[in-house]
Amino acid sequence: MAVGEASAKESKSSSYITRLRKGYEKFGIIAILIGITVLMSILSDRFLSSANIINIIRQVSFIAMIALGSTAIIITKGIDLSPGSIVGITSVVVATYAHPGQHSLIVVLLIGLGVGTIVGLVNGTLIAKTGIPPFIVTMGMWTTARGLALLFSDGRPISNLSPNFIFLGAGDVLGIPVPIIILVVVAILAHLLLNNTRLGRHIYAVGGNEQAAIISGINVNRVKIFVYAFAGFLASLSAIMLTARIYSGQPGLGVGFELDAIAAAVIGGTSLSGGVGTVTGTIAGALVVGVINNGMDLMGVSMYWQQITKGGIIVLAVFLDMKKHRVKA
Repeated sequence: MAVGEASAKESKSSSYITRLRKGYEKFGIIAILIGITVLMSILSDRFLSSANIINIIRQVSFIAMIALGSTAIIITKGIDLSPGSIVGITSVVVATYAHPGQHSLIVVLLIGLGVGTIVGLVNGTLIAKTGIPPFIVTMGMWTTARGLALLFSDGRPISNLSPNFIFLGAGDVLGIPVPIIILVVVAILAHLLLNNTRLGRHIYAVGGNEQAAIISGINVNRVKIFVYAFAGFLASLSAIMLTARIYSGQPGLGVGFELDAIAAAVIGGTSLSGGVGTVTGTIAGALVVGVINNGMDLMGVSMYWQQITKGGIIVLAVFLDMKKHRVKA
């Protein structure tokens, strides 16, 4: 009887721990975001002002857009180091064609989005068809695209942009900045793609077990090419908004964005082991990074310490992810 009671207690405890772990996986990042927000509001009386909150979300929208693409790639057990450079090349290209009276806005958008999509297609095709590791391919593109941005612009900023174009980054609708509106629309579409389409199921399947995906008839190469093209598209969309926001095309724009995007995805629960990741988690992860950066700015913390803090957060997030998957195994 005593043995049975002990066994029942152990089973109940195990069940409780399992429920707690699942609850953390679903809502842990939200709890962390709320906790950090409360902490920053205590440390700075300017943090919770409506103007500052809007500013945080607007700044986060540029990174979050890229992070959504990184999420799809990491789910397939890939990695992309090129988004920051895609931002740079897209920025100078769209700025070149966005002068007043030169081209219609739709033409400028098609050109800019085409740049990022093509770069992503090149990444995905090389990874899928040659077997070269994603880290190597995208690191090469990271350098190549940045060099092309400098070559295209002769290393100089390109200004004199049309008002219609500037509206995409600096305008607002009913008091809501346009970049935030665009991010919400893209996030909804990305969520539907990953959770309500056959392609989305294939993306998770490839990351969960690539060999099993091949056996089940999934075109793994096509999935890989798609996610990198998708990420390139979103990086170029972010570049368009950011170029409009700063009123000029900059060949150096986007430096370090790839690390911020990966950080947002991993902090938001996307597993580097593949097969796991959500849009809501990535958005929350991007907000965590944005809130920390903004709070430290308000407190006058040195940029150097901000970089150190961000690096520590990334390492901690990866460690927790590894530990979680080790426990499951």
